[in-house]
Amino acid sequence: MRLIHLSDLHLGFRQFQRTTPTGINQREADIAHVFRRTIDAIVERAPELVIVAGDVFHNVRPSNPAILTAFQQFSRLRQELPETIVVMLAGNHDTPRAAETGCILRLFSPLGIEVVDSRERRIAFADRSLSILAVPDVAGQRPQFEIDPAFRFNVLAFHGELPEFVPKPWADSERASLSVSVRDLNIDKWSYVALGHHHVFKQVAPHAYYSGAMEYASLNIWGELAEETAAKLRGKYMIEYDLESGKRTMHKLPLARPLVDLPVIRARSATAAEIDAAIRANVEGCRQPGGIDDKIVRQLVYDVPRHVARELDHRAIRAYRKRALQFHLDTRRPDVARPSASGVASRRASLSDIVRDRLWSRPLAPDVNREALVELGLQYLQHADVAESDALAVPESE
Repeated sequence: MRLIHLSDLHLGFRQFQRTTPTGINQREADIAHVFRRTIDAIVERAPELVIVAGDVFHNVRPSNPAILTAFQQFSRLRQELPETIVVMLAGNHDTPRAAETGCILRLFSPLGIEVVDSRERRIAFADRSLSILAVPDVAGQRPQFEIDPAFRFNVLAFHGELPEFVPKPWADSERASLSVSVRDLNIDKWSYVALGHHHVFKQVAPHAYYSGAMEYASLNIWGELAEETAAKLRGKYMIEYDLESGKRTMHKLPLARPLVDLPVIRARSATAAEIDAAIRANVEGCRQPGGIDDKIVRQLVYDVPRHVARELDHRAIRAYRKRALQFHLDTRRPDVARPSASGVASRRASLSDIVRDRLWSRPLAPDVNREALVELGLQYLQHADVAESDALAVPESE
């Protein structure tokens, strides 16, 4: 019996300012396009079981285009593969904070999809000797992660955080409601464990995996890329696993457009003209087909004092931004070392670190979504950084 495991689709995710000719945020359209191609790939492989391990949508109340895309594509999946079992569980982005608010994923139940949203549920298929324990990301629940010995195959689908395997920067920025120790999962007892929440592929055991997100759909896309590079991964994947043989196959998912992290520039003691020349050389040396055009691009420059940042060639930077979907000039001022209580100099926390920590710790009204608040605050901070860069630019008339 073969299964396909994917997670963290984040349909409806919006980022950057560009829109399509029909007025849809370009990144939202990108992710919808990737999702259609992902369904194509699943239909082509015709597995007996498909597990969508949470965060189908990016928001509890997604946009109408996101809902329409999801309904059309899951309908197509059910029509093309009527004998395939499809299990979908809610992630932290799908789960409303108010109990009286219904989960949007219930929309897919009439299609014949097993939707698990409010609490854990065991789903049995006696004719296939298959039992699935589906555990959505719901605050307050602590299920017993036990198999059903009456069945040959026992599959656990779980959206949540395993602190031993999720890097702390990611855990701090994308907190799940449900966090359990890997020991609590009784991993060795399961035929397969399909995990969701972390956006980078990660093996927890020989038969237990975070599949990772379908696309780059978070505020920490460069952190995702760095983690993938360190792990020698090449993008995003869905997992195919044979429950009988234990064979795993990773299928690379097609990205809508590349992320281009240009070579880092160390600018200590450099003049603005020297930094401009280094940025221009990186842009012109981009090896992607078409260069930086229509790509998501970052240029990281360390040790740039404020007065030097003012003198950069902002006309050229604006030209790069017109070419790329997003060109983020990430200038970092020299670290400010402050003595600690022990007298040893320590690095000052960044403004992003401070904003994130304050928003996570401040008291909130019960109806305020903390994750959405933190995300919005960091978005405003990023927009302010871009606005400051534009404000420092030399006017076009000069």
